[in-house]
Amino acid sequence: MNILLVGLGGMGACHYLNYRQIEGAHVAACVGRTDADREKARAWNLPVYESIAQACEREAIDVIDICAPTYLHKPLVLEAAAQRKHVICEKPVALHLSDAQAMYAAAEANGVQLYIAQVLQFTREVETLREVVRDRRYGRPLDACFERLSACPKWSQGGWLLDQEKSGLLPFDLHIHDLDVIVSVFGKPDGVTYTSCAGEGRAYAEQYRFQYAYESGLHVCAEAAWFNAAIPFTARWRVYFERGMLICDANGVTGYAADGAVTRFDVTDPVQVDCGINLGRNGWFLRELTHLLDCAKRGAPSPLVPRARVLDVVELLEKL
Repeated sequence: MNILLVGLGGMGACHYLNYRQIEGAHVAACVGRTDADREKARAWNLPVYESIAQACEREAIDVIDICAPTYLHKPLVLEAAAQRKHVICEKPVALHLSDAQAMYAAAEANGVQLYIAQVLQFTREVETLREVVRDRRYGRPLDACFERLSACPKWSQGGWLLDQEKSGLLPFDLHIHDLDVIVSVFGKPDGVTYTSCAGEGRAYAEQYRFQYAYESGLHVCAEAAWFNAAIPFTARWRVYFERGMLICDANGVTGYAADGAVTRFDVTDPVQVDCGINLGRNGWFLRELTHLLDCAKRGAPSPLVPRARVLDVVELLEKL
C-alpha cells in the first residue's frame, strides 16, 4: 500500500521507520512545510508536497497517515477524507467531541475509514491485561491504578504542547493513553473526579490524579504529570482482583495469585524497531501500523480502536 505521510516530526519519523519493516507498505511521499521537513524528506529520498491535495494529484496514494500536531488534525483529516483515502491519525483525534464527530462523519460520507493511532492497544502488556480480565483467572477486578509520568516536554517544536488550545495539555496528550486502556478494559466510567497542581507562574497544571468510579464498585485511579523535574519517563499500572493482582512495570507483567502462584507473562515483541523517540526499541508501532494497514486493505473499521470508544474518551476528557 502506498502511504502519504503528513508531518515529519518525532511521530512522523517513528511511523516511517516502522513502515519500512512492513511487507507491502511503501511510504510514497510526504507533506511538510518547514525547512526541517524538507531536509528530512531529502534524507529519506521522498518527494515532499505542500498539501495533501497536491500530493494526491501527483502520487498514487492508498492511505494518508497524519502525524502532525493535534490542532491540525481536524483540517488535515477533512482534507484527506475529501481525497477518498483511508486515514490514519495520531492521537488524540481532536480536542472537542463535536470536531471528532465531524471527522468521522466526513470519512463516512466519502466512503473511507478513519483510524486513530492509540498505540497502547497494540502492546503485549495491554493484550495481557485484556486477557486476564476476560478470563477471570483472578476473579473480578476491584481496583486499578495507572501512572504516566514525564519531565515537562519543552522539546516540542514551537512549544505547542504547552498551549492548551493546541494540545489539550496533559489530559489529552499524556493521560489519554491510560484512559483509552481504562475504557477499553473496564468500560466507560460512571463518574470522575480529579485533583491537579502547578508551580507558581505555570499557565497549566503539571500533575493530575483522576478517580474513575463504576456502579459495579470498581475504582480506577490514574496519575499523569509533566513534572518540573528531570525524571525519566515512567509508565506502569497495577490491577487488584478478588484472588490476585496483576502488575506492569519495568520488569514486565507479573501476576500474583492469592494461592502463592507467581506468573511472569511473556510480553516481549518478537520484532522490535528503533522508533527514533524516547521509547527505545519496541514492537508497539509495528503491530499498530500493520493492523491498521490490514484494516485499510479490507476497508474495515479497527476492532481494537473502535469509533465509539474514541468518542467516549474525547467526551470524558472534554468534560474534565
